[in-house]
Amino acid sequence: MRRLHPDVRADVDASLVPAPKQRNTEGEREAIKSGKSAEIWPDEPNKAAQKDTDARWTLKIGGKVRHREDDTPLLMIALPVFSYKSHISSDRRYGFMREMAVTSASTADGRFPRHVVSTDNTSCEVWADSAYRSKRNEKWLSDRMLTSRIHRRKPKGKPMPRAIARANAAKSSIRAHVEHVFAHQKNRFGLFIRTIGLARVEAKLTLCNLAYNFNRLIFHERRESMG
Repeated sequence: MRRLHPDVRADVDASLVPAPKQRNTEGEREAIKSGKSAEIWPDEPNKAAQKDTDARWTLKIGGKVRHREDDTPLLMIALPVFSYKSHISSDRRYGFMREMAVTSASTADGRFPRHVVSTDNTSCEVWADSAYRSKRNEKWLSDRMLTSRIHRRKPKGKPMPRAIARANAAKSSIRAHVEHVFAHQKNRFGLFIRTIGLARVEAKLTLCNLAYNFNRLIFHERRESMG
């Protein structure tokens, strides 16, 4: 069996993984947010064991931003979601997941490129959407001699320059491959979190990512055997 080297650009992205909703009082929610979850149910250990204090609520805004004729953006629907967030990086040639991290849903995507970008990849290009664009991330990539192919953001209060829009569109055609990973897991695997706590969620997502990589390996081996 030939060895599949991660020798092509790394695509970085994150996706929300829904978890069972928790029904807590206002005081309990505030205590969870402040990190005092161990003090909420001291006399009810059975109840505390069934409470997920690591997942968080966030707003999921999906779909492409659409504009009116005067170039003003249309309103978008925001859905509240109680979930965790799966951060991954994959190489484009083989589609394998190379690195992963798991956080609560409220964690910003841009804080986690250093946890999922590997310098073992012989390609120096890193592709990601505009959520990862920041001076801190650009410096981190530059210090490791990695080339940033991260989308540029729209200037605040100004229309998107055509050159940047075209460049972002070209990047999207490459970066979109990482979305196939999440679609495969959610549609074919039916991925949903039913465990409690970050440690168990991380274990489940690790196994799910391994299962996806095995699927990719089987695909490449079959294609090679068929010539």
